[in-house]
Amino acid sequence: MPEGDTIAYAAHRLRPILVGVAPEFDARHGSTRTWNDRLRGRVIERIDTYGKHLFIRFEGDEYAIHSHLRMTGAWHSGPIGKPWGRAPRRAWLVMRARGQEVVQFDGPLLELLTDLRVRIDHRLVRLGPDILATDDFHEADFLRRLREDDPTRPFGDALLDQSIVAGLGNIWRAEACFDARISPWRPTAKVTDDEAVLAMQLVRPRMQDSGRGGMQMRTRHIYKVPRCTRCGGPVSSRGMGDDNRTAYWCPRCQR
Repeated sequence: MPEGDTIAYAAHRLRPILVGVAPEFDARHGSTRTWNDRLRGRVIERIDTYGKHLFIRFEGDEYAIHSHLRMTGAWHSGPIGKPWGRAPRRAWLVMRARGQEVVQFDGPLLELLTDLRVRIDHRLVRLGPDILATDDFHEADFLRRLREDDPTRPFGDALLDQSIVAGLGNIWRAEACFDARISPWRPTAKVTDDEAVLAMQLVRPRMQDSGRGGMQMRTRHIYKVPRCTRCGGPVSSRGMGDDNRTAYWCPRCQR
C-alpha cells in the first residue's frame, strides 16, 4: 500500500499541472462519469494530503476529489500521448492541462465530496496526527492515542493504525522502530513516551525528504535489508498483527 510519502510525492508532481487551471475531465468509472459535467470549468485551487489521503480542492471550496489508493491504485502524470504503462481500461479518472495528463488508475476509493463532507467524514475525522504535516507534528495527540490503545499491543503494530498516527505503512514503521532502537514486538506499555516520540522525530524528516523527491526505497536502513546497517548482524522478519504485515528488525540493535 502506498504510504504517506508516496502520496505526498504524487501531490508534488500533480500541483504544477493542475493547480490554477480548469482541466479537461475524463471520468470513466462507475459514478465518476457524472463528474464531467459537474466539474467542467472549475479551477483547481490546491492539492492537499493527509496521511495516505489526497484531496484535489476546487475554488469556492464547494467540492474536493478524495483519493485513497489502498493496495491497487496509482497516480500517473506525463505528456499527453505518452504511454501510460497500464491498460486504458484501468484508468478511473483522466485530467488534462498544460499539455500534460494526470491519470488515476484502479482507485478503490475515488469520490467527489462537498467541503462539509470532508470536514465531518468519520473516516477522516478519526485519523491520527499526520506524520508528514508541514507544520509541527502533534506529539501530544500521538501519545494520547497510543496510550488509549491496548497496552499489550506490539509497538510496531500500533504504528500501522492510522487512528494513532496517519501516513506510516510497513516500510516506515520498520524504519521508525530501527532508528529509535525499539523492537517492533515490544508492547506499547514498555515503550516510554520519550522513545515513542523519538521514533516519530527520526522518521519524519526521512519521510518528508521522500515525499519531496520520491527516494523512498533508496534510503532503507532495515526494511528488506539482509543485514543490519548498524551492526552487520542478520535481520529478522515475521508477520505481525491481524493483517500479517511483515515486520523487519535487528535482534541485536532493537530491544
